[in-house]
Amino acid sequence: MSQPANIKSLSLSEIISWCKLHGHPSYRAGQIYEWIWQKGITAFDEMKNLPLALRQQLEEDFILEQLRLDTHQLSSDGTEKFSFITASNDIVEGVLIPSEDRATACISTQAGCALGCKFCATGQLGFQRNLMAWEIYDQVFYINNISLQRFGHKLSNIVYMGMGEPFLNFDAVKESILRITDMEKGLGMSPQRITVSTVGIPEGVRRFADELPTIQLALSLHIAHQQRREELMPVAKKYTLEDITNALIYYHEKTNGRIIIEYILLGGYNDTERDMQDLARFCKSFPVKINLIPYNKVSGSAFSGANNEKTRTFIRFLKDRNLVVNARKSRGSDIAAACGQLARKNVTNNTNNEEEHQS
Repeated sequence: MSQPANIKSLSLSEIISWCKLHGHPSYRAGQIYEWIWQKGITAFDEMKNLPLALRQQLEEDFILEQLRLDTHQLSSDGTEKFSFITASNDIVEGVLIPSEDRATACISTQAGCALGCKFCATGQLGFQRNLMAWEIYDQVFYINNISLQRFGHKLSNIVYMGMGEPFLNFDAVKESILRITDMEKGLGMSPQRITVSTVGIPEGVRRFADELPTIQLALSLHIAHQQRREELMPVAKKYTLEDITNALIYYHEKTNGRIIIEYILLGGYNDTERDMQDLARFCKSFPVKINLIPYNKVSGSAFSGANNEKTRTFIRFLKDRNLVVNARKSRGSDIAAACGQLARKNVTNNTNNEEEHQS
């Protein structure tokens, strides 16, 4: 006998059809949907405003899977990393980054990653599978609850910048965003507060412009020279900088949105004057905001971060060309929660580590 379907995989219209099939009024579907997505219940019996017979029918026909917290780590700078285990025993990680009156969740879209970028720990894991929409949503729901408990307010920002390439799992990413931004039955978060980061999948960028035009787009560029980008990021052999540029022009024309350019400064590799010129040239075709990101050490990598003088020179060069540029600070590196470090590793920290907290 096959296992019952996970009710989280059903759309509202599918739940309505199920209710009709079993003689329940359609409005019950909306109540079920709210219990699942807005209230995050973990058992059908928690749906207290539903008749007992309906709850029992749900119990017979469906399962209610959820991500389970595996480990929880706290950084010395207040960043928190959550390792979640899926029903298929894959581990994915999400991060909560607090700053003043804001709280940002960095979430994953895949278990592992197939792209193999040389500076990224996740790329060393290889690819396990795409996450389902509800698995992406569950990360946000859980981390949002932590933000409410810790700081008394909801998440202010969500970034799809964790494990995996979002545009290689586009349908699930889109579905998760629609539920996160659903004002009536979801989390009701503003689309303008969500950013999706891609290495540059041209067809994904175009589809993003067409289907999710109010969501912020970020490009993980890291070097603006085609041959050397192929060395650093093997996916660049398939998706060239010219192809990416054309897709970004399309995105800007469709949305009038500014593109975030993510650029990890690697000492002696992409921080030379030629690299500055290449980056400035790449950014000519559309409005951008450039985030310069410090390199966070990854086991087995020969890279090191650019020194402070190189970083200042890089910033000065870009600003002199009227480009908007911000130097980001590394957060959570002591628990391997910083950019490029998510690799399912629990880092021991005698004073700030909290492991094996089960949900």
